[in-house]
Amino acid sequence: QLQLVESGGGLVQPGGSLRLSCAASGRISHDYATIWLRQAPGKEREVVSCISASGSTTDYNDSVKGRFTISRDNARKTTWLQMNSLKPEDTAVYFCAAKMVVFPMWCPLQDDADYWGDGTLVTVSS
Repeated sequence: QLQLVESGGGLVQPGGSLRLSCAASGRISHDYATIWLRQAPGKEREVVSCISASGSTTDYNDSVKGRFTISRDNARKTTWLQMNSLKPEDTAVYFCAAKMVVFPMWCPLQDDADYWGDGTLVTVSS
């Protein structure tokens, strides 16, 4: 089993930055890619970004390209989402998820994961 815990959410003004962290604990028998998703009030959940198990491949939702950066440190079992130039429409609960993979370079930018965190709230408002 893998446990995921997100942190780093909070209130930030438009144009500001936040860095979310996703700390993993426990052990599983496969490599896993990490996916960040978000759900805004009254809206469906959407995929934000993914990073492959190896860390060599990343992908982003068009709405965050050029503003968000995903990274991971496998030795520390932690994934980060650096969010810059935040907009009010980025307000949402952000979830970290893990998808077990066979190919360590695969980055699954999709709402399909095996393990989930409980989420952290990001509010962008003046």
